[in-house]
Amino acid sequence: MSDQNVRNAGFTPSGITGGSLASSLMSQEARASGGGVPSGGPTSTLQEMGARGTTHSSGYTSSGISGGSRASDMMSKEAIAHGGGVPRGGTTSTVQSI
Repeated sequence: MSDQNVRNAGFTPSGITGGSLASSLMSQEARASGGGVPSGGPTSTLQEMGARGTTHSSGYTSSGISGGSRASDMMSKEAIAHGGGVPRGGTTSTVQSI
């Protein structure tokens, strides 16, 4: 995953771009969460990466998630929280897809 892909999706240093994939994801996540975007969810994770320009070292790669990386740790925690599997549309799958 590259910083440019995250920014192209609408996660930028100045915030989420209106009308972008990022704004759509944020809207869907807020509705599913009862009106707010949860800390550690896909929107907040991607926005943090877009604002800081740190995707290159996160472990999300075009070949999959790098072992021992931040991405690997996030995936493990998400799988444990969901009974052993990473849910479709969850943080790990959304960030990896972008």
